[in-house]
Amino acid sequence: MTEIVSNQYLIDTLKDARARTVELFNSLDDEQIIGPRLGIVNPLLWEVGHVAWFAEQFILRMLYGERPILNNGDDLYDSIAVIHGVRWDLPMLERGRCLQYMQDVEDRLAARLPGGANDPASEQDSFIYQFAAFHEDMHTEAYTHTRQTLEYPQPDLAIAKGFDAARLDGGPLPGDVEIPGGSFRLGSDGSEPFLFDNEKWSHEQTVYPFQIARAPVTNAEFAEFVADDGYNRRDLWRDVGWGWKVEAEAAHPVYWLADGPDKWKLRHFDQIIGLAPHKPVIHVNWYEAHAYCKWAGRRLPSELEWEVAAAGEPDGHRIALTKRRYPWGDAPETETRANLDGRGLGTADVGAFPQGDSAWGCRQMLGNVWEWTSSQFDPYPGFKADAYQEYSEPVFGTRKVLRGGAWATRGRTVNNMYRNYFTDERRDVFGGFRTCAEQDWDGIIGPAG
Repeated sequence: MTEIVSNQYLIDTLKDARARTVELFNSLDDEQIIGPRLGIVNPLLWEVGHVAWFAEQFILRMLYGERPILNNGDDLYDSIAVIHGVRWDLPMLERGRCLQYMQDVEDRLAARLPGGANDPASEQDSFIYQFAAFHEDMHTEAYTHTRQTLEYPQPDLAIAKGFDAARLDGGPLPGDVEIPGGSFRLGSDGSEPFLFDNEKWSHEQTVYPFQIARAPVTNAEFAEFVADDGYNRRDLWRDVGWGWKVEAEAAHPVYWLADGPDKWKLRHFDQIIGLAPHKPVIHVNWYEAHAYCKWAGRRLPSELEWEVAAAGEPDGHRIALTKRRYPWGDAPETETRANLDGRGLGTADVGAFPQGDSAWGCRQMLGNVWEWTSSQFDPYPGFKADAYQEYSEPVFGTRKVLRGGAWATRGRTVNNMYRNYFTDERRDVFGGFRTCAEQDWDGIIGPAG
């Protein structure tokens, strides 16, 4: 059951999501919003039109039976029907018309909400309007890592103005925390204000004791792996990962630039900066994370272990039956607890944001970098797709799960139960990882990867 919110809340959320889109879109020129034909990005002009089409399709047309605003909108912007490689060749709306289309959809969505602004929305509208906003939030994060991929300027975000950059400092945070065994309910239950279909429903799992790092792997730690010839040691890589490494000619994280023997700089959007040793390594894929773990005598946490470390609480020598919505508790995130929403325009030291620690003492379980897990993205028992059936179901079994959100993730979309998912080779996304100690058991029933 989705928590009922006011009409005004839905309108404000949609407007805020749209404002981030406009910030990221309008600061680029006409050539940049098309961009080169690459397999890991979309033309931004197409992607923005798709987001507006999505809200129109799933709310105005499917729910309320309105006629389409664009006669050819389905032929242009349906991401399921329109394959990636042809999107540059479509007769897309030009910049001004695309922005007007977005505004037309937003205006019609607001007009469709019955009653006054402060009246409660229906449960149906509370879900689908928020889903549309969160869908746009996911795309604005994609716009941000696309800007990184294409070496475009760092976004100039209103939320970053006045942010205290000292919050991003914090140094390293070495060591593990010990988490006892017990029973834990993985996933979301009906008490959550909003949840995605792949979080349904919580189900009991047995957890064996494990040790997990207090913080994600840092640039300095990953640089040791690179310096020890980790990218060229065949014994550290799985067969498919080695095949990717050879084809990609990978010898270090994708945006690292050599600056002398075992010294590195980093390309951050269109600027070359120093590689901050205590920030988490970012833009590494699952293969790189797995190879590092093997080199370090560590392993990636399972999805279950990650959620226990973020949401679980101790009960003596067992895991308690209670569960937190966020690592720090049930209160919403703030700029003192997590590096989210693009406020810092980049990552923070792994020791930053101590107020966001989990009950076990794990830091930055939400924000800073998405964290790869060992788990395949599979449905939970009893899974049933929501209104947008293509959100999860078509890709089950083909991706790895990431948890926790990154610095550019909108805070309203993520909590301890949120599941992100990408294919193993993706390193354009804001992905990093934390590790677990190797043990005599896998940490969950079944292999941990």
